[in-house]
Formats: sequence, structure tokens, C-alpha cells
Amino acid sequence: MAMPPSSLDTANETIWRPHVTVACVVHEHGRFLMVEEDVRGQVLFNQPAGHLEPGESLLQAACRETLEETGWEVEPQAFIGVRQYDSAQHGSHIVRFAFAAKPLRHHSHRPLDHGVLCAHWLEYPQIAQLGERLRSPLVLATLDDWLAGGRWPLSLVGGIEHRGER
Repeated sequence: MAMPPSSLDTANETIWRPHVTVACVVHEHGRFLMVEEDVRGQVLFNQPAGHLEPGESLLQAACRETLEETGWEVEPQAFIGVRQYDSAQHGSHIVRFAFAAKPLRHHSHRPLDHGVLCAHWLEYPQIAQLGERLRSPLVLATLDDWLAGGRWPLSLVGGIEHRGER
């Protein structure tokens, strides 16, 4: 039985919606591409990462975020995995899809996203030593997943094209 539109609107307001984010692990010559950013006055480090935007696939979002935050064009190679994180500090719940990507081209003169201070190529021990300066526990967890060999076919996160809804 279909609900009247006003009931649907009320029901949708009570549906919990976590933040869907993407991240790229970009590795080359023993180093990982990392982003140094100003987050509400705090300088933190993260993989190139960000929110899924309307109308884009998870892979498109991962490539876009990496380009916007680092100036690097990348080619996704594998799906690393998905993790959830409940951030008490920021009062949000995050569902993060992580991808392994190969660096293709660097656009060194491209302006970086607002808040991004710099992109760095760092070795794992350097990243692990950042401790509290990591944006969240997801940073090391994602790198650990990659280092443990977490590589799955990209087809696991494929989308379905819109063909009309019923």
C-alpha cells in the first residue's frame, strides 16, 4: 500500500543517513600519497578522500577527490574495502569506500581544494608516527588493509544506471 506524499516526507526525515566517503591509496616507490589539511584549525593528514556527490559513482568520486586534493590524476586498480567509523569528535557516522589507485599525471600548477595545505609522498612508518595528527583511525586501517593485500575487483562496487523508478 502506497503512503500519501506527506507521510513519505515525514518518514524520510527519520531515516538515518551516514556520510558516504571515498579514499584512494596511491602507492609508488615505497611511498603513499597523503594530504596535509587544515581541519577546523587543526593540521591533519589523510589519504586523498572526500564525500560522494550526487550523480557520481564511487570510482568517479575517488578520482575527483584525489585530483582536487593532490593535483594527481589516478587510475583505480582495485577495491580495498569498506569501513565504518562513528566519529564522536565530529558527531557523524562515516561509511568509507577505499580504492587502490595508480598515479598517472601530476598537475603541479593546479590549485588544491580549500583547506588542503600540501600533498606529500610518505613512507608507512612516517604516516604511523603522525598518531593524533591523522584525520581518523580510518587512515591507518585503510593502509593496513592495503598492506595486508586487500585488493578486490572494482566490479564489486559497480553502479546501476538509472532507468526509471517504480
